[in-house]
Amino acid sequence: MNFQTLILNAGAERRLRAGHLWIYSNEVNNQASPLKAFQAGEQVVVEDARGKSLGLAYVNPNNLICARLVSRDLRYPLDRSLLVHRLNVALALREMCFDQPCYRLVYGESDSLPGLVIDRFYDIFVVQISTAGMELHKDAILDALNKVFTPQAIVFRNDGKMRGLEGLDTYVEVAQGEVPEWAPLSENGVSLVAPILDGQKTGWFYDHRENRARMMSLVKGKRVLDLFSYVGGWGAQALAAGASEVICVDASQTALDVAAENARINGGETRFKGLKGDAFDLCKALTADQERFDLVIVDPPAFIQRRKDIKNGERAYARINNFAMRLLARDGVLVSGSCSMHLTRESLVDILRGNSRELDRTAQVFAHGHQGADHPIHPAIPETEYLKACFMRVLPGA
Repeated sequence: MNFQTLILNAGAERRLRAGHLWIYSNEVNNQASPLKAFQAGEQVVVEDARGKSLGLAYVNPNNLICARLVSRDLRYPLDRSLLVHRLNVALALREMCFDQPCYRLVYGESDSLPGLVIDRFYDIFVVQISTAGMELHKDAILDALNKVFTPQAIVFRNDGKMRGLEGLDTYVEVAQGEVPEWAPLSENGVSLVAPILDGQKTGWFYDHRENRARMMSLVKGKRVLDLFSYVGGWGAQALAAGASEVICVDASQTALDVAAENARINGGETRFKGLKGDAFDLCKALTADQERFDLVIVDPPAFIQRRKDIKNGERAYARINNFAMRLLARDGVLVSGSCSMHLTRESLVDILRGNSRELDRTAQVFAHGHQGADHPIHPAIPETEYLKACFMRVLPGA
């Protein structure tokens, strides 16, 4: 197969040689290989300024990240065969780390498949494609999944924000099989369900799995508040671990309905309460009612989407964690999470420190949490490490 050539400026290959997979539009020699000459999604041979091959990438001339490397060997372009190989390699890591087939099977660049995410719910696979290059291989992705697995169903949740930047339409499609309203899954030995057709992203967030496991060891007999609960990933597992009561707070009644079902599945329906509304407003109301909790979980959506959002985002993290600390009982535990890649772990801790001093409390950080093994970090791509969680005991100031 003959591919066109994308030629880089002198020195622009250093990041790629160090392991990165992205090429920015200002790194391309537009005189030697004009970006406008390429079609969105097509594969190209990438060469440095001296004509030495760096591998194969797919291109999108309309994006700042104009190309993503998919293979460093020209013999192996992105096709069904390469997808099968990469799926098997990704599967081997998950099978090494987890005893149940419920996990993120493919995590984009970290699994050498940029633009592709696949979450697995036993034999149901939810696929998210975010780039034009991967969209062109949609049928090959289906074929590869059927080659490596025996899927009950495959769903495309191609409705993410990144698709707009790539010039792609958004859609949700059941590609094969029949999909239940709520797909079953298992996490930390707890049976749960996820709304994979109309929930957020793929329907579930596997990334906090290990942090939820730590939380479960802390909640027996305790009263728990789960802010931004979504479908009760934290709250239902707290109930399964013996929490005396869990209140889940979310803006979506649909999400709270699924959370209630997850509580019921785990025998916790009488210990569960869902509160619909804005988390900030409900925290104020709970504080006014003098409610107190032994453990409060703060797991908000990303308040910082882009670098320019950092200041406003940090203020939002400070506000919600301040509210959470006010709701803690004496010697209570705050579990504060962030999925904002642009918020550093150090900044999160500093925000929590500032909150504790403002409230005249003494804080003890006793654990830090990270994303799970099914969200492996690519050592050359810092953007693949985004999740953090801080476990903090909050004591009276004296």
